[in-house]
Amino acid sequence: MKLLIITQKVDNQDDVLGFMHRWIEQFAAQCEQVTVICLFEGRHALPANVRVFSLGKEKGVSRLEYLVRFFRIIWRERAAYDSVFVHMNQIYVLLGGLLWRALGKRVALWYAHGAVPSSLRVAEKMVNTVFTSTKSGFRLPSKKIRVVGQGIDTDFFCPKAREDAQGFRIVVVGRISPIKDYETLILAAEKLQSKIEGLSVEIVGGAGLPEQEKYLDQLKKLVTEKKLEGVVRFAGPLANNDIVSRLQRADLFVNTSFTGSLDKAILEAMSCGVPVLTCNEALQEVLGSYTNQLMFEKKDVDGLEEKIKFLEAIGETERKKLGQNLREIVVRGHGLEGFVARIISLL
Repeated sequence: MKLLIITQKVDNQDDVLGFMHRWIEQFAAQCEQVTVICLFEGRHALPANVRVFSLGKEKGVSRLEYLVRFFRIIWRERAAYDSVFVHMNQIYVLLGGLLWRALGKRVALWYAHGAVPSSLRVAEKMVNTVFTSTKSGFRLPSKKIRVVGQGIDTDFFCPKAREDAQGFRIVVVGRISPIKDYETLILAAEKLQSKIEGLSVEIVGGAGLPEQEKYLDQLKKLVTEKKLEGVVRFAGPLANNDIVSRLQRADLFVNTSFTGSLDKAILEAMSCGVPVLTCNEALQEVLGSYTNQLMFEKKDVDGLEEKIKFLEAIGETERKKLGQNLREIVVRGHGLEGFVARIISLL
């Protein structure tokens, strides 16, 4: 197969989309040729059968130039691909869909989010296939939906013995945004600081927009008000490659997000053998028999507190057993090699 991948960034140092580098590598391992169009091109080291074309955001070009470059590339390179895989941004389907149809290209959209914008409704009509991680990841009725899980590099995101086993370390990874509801975790930490010796909470993620910066300031003020400066720490954004070490030394991963889609960060934590707690309904399709044990209601501070206390109280040995079982869920259903193979077989 000769595949065209369209994505926002190709940058192995990016804190949010750095994982895409591994996806492209695996597609390259299973395809004859891979062509990538990205909005922003950063650092990468991809196989010889991959070519990357940037629309120029890293150089500050105008949106009009983005469009000109996009159409120039998909036309000029038309013989270099027979199928198109659009990652998350359905706008590219709206832009290129008619041309791809005229050229006889099969088009697939990857979409895994609870939001249903009007552009998504149009894009669904224009593609051959919609790939998503769970049933809740694509909330439009469609016969084109194919649930294929997530793509986690389980060899990279793997367990590692903690050198320092003192204290109880909670980590959360995600952009700083109100939809992540970090307040619930901070308020639970306030209740727990006198009950769990050596409690620490590390929030890994950046705030890229003005409203997100404002939200981060609000969170920092809340931490100060609750006298949690020695407990809660904001680590800022980290490259996807650097997150694994934070996960490997954690006792627990907490996700308070309202996105309603299968958050890759949760699966990366599980792949590292770290127990998780979440209120994200998409995890009901993943956790199976562990659902009641590892899920709490949205904004339920007391419920989250009780779940954290329980997981701390069972001790390190039992947490490791739980973590290993959670890792097996990811390896079986969300490993990167099988994930890419499923997509290719359906394209």
